[in-house]
Amino acid sequence: MKPKHDAHPQSQWVVQCDFDGTISLSDVTDTLLERFGSFGWEQLEQDWRDGKIGSRECMSKQIALLDMTSQELNDHLRCIKIDPQFPAFVDAITALGWSIEIVSDGLDWAIREILALHHLGHLPIFANHLIYGYKQQWLLNTPWSCDQCIQKSANCKCQLLAKKQQRKQRVLYIGDGNSDFCVSGKADLVLAKSSLITYCKQNNIPHLNINNFEDAIKLLPTIVNCTKDRMYEYA
Repeated sequence: MKPKHDAHPQSQWVVQCDFDGTISLSDVTDTLLERFGSFGWEQLEQDWRDGKIGSRECMSKQIALLDMTSQELNDHLRCIKIDPQFPAFVDAITALGWSIEIVSDGLDWAIREILALHHLGHLPIFANHLIYGYKQQWLLNTPWSCDQCIQKSANCKCQLLAKKQQRKQRVLYIGDGNSDFCVSGKADLVLAKSSLITYCKQNNIPHLNINNFEDAIKLLPTIVNCTKDRMYEYA
């Protein structure tokens, strides 16, 4: 027997959106390391890609290798481009009465500064906390990490998603890459970019393909009418 259709399906959705490579057109942390990183950050990156270390260990050690002032950081962030249709997507989500939050394994300082440039500084951000210390020393605090995280991520996106579902909300997750793999399997529906498309297909995860937020806006009517018993159509 199929579950009953929801009386007001649109009222139960919440959007959780990745930042680097999804909203921004580049991985901000990578651009910082390429410009300001001291020797050793590339090996840490390779160890993470090889599965030898989790993103929490990788990022914490990489951030300690940044050699820049806070002014150099902010100047750099002004050059980071985002998807030009993302502000329109936020407007469309707001018009539906849904909430949207940024859930990222990146840096809260960077995300906050970049979004503010596009008048989106009001969006909730769940990301790693970047701290400017003594004599240009940079530190990383990971308030959303979890000791039980299988991926040993700096930001355990799965626990943030679970909190929404515990409140009987359905989560529309939007992402593009490795840090989105684990959480995508727990979302009610995924808007997938880049390598996340392949991962969702291989693992029969309900998803819709997008190249950008213009595509995402066009898919919103489909999602509004997507009841729980139709999710399987997108796997």
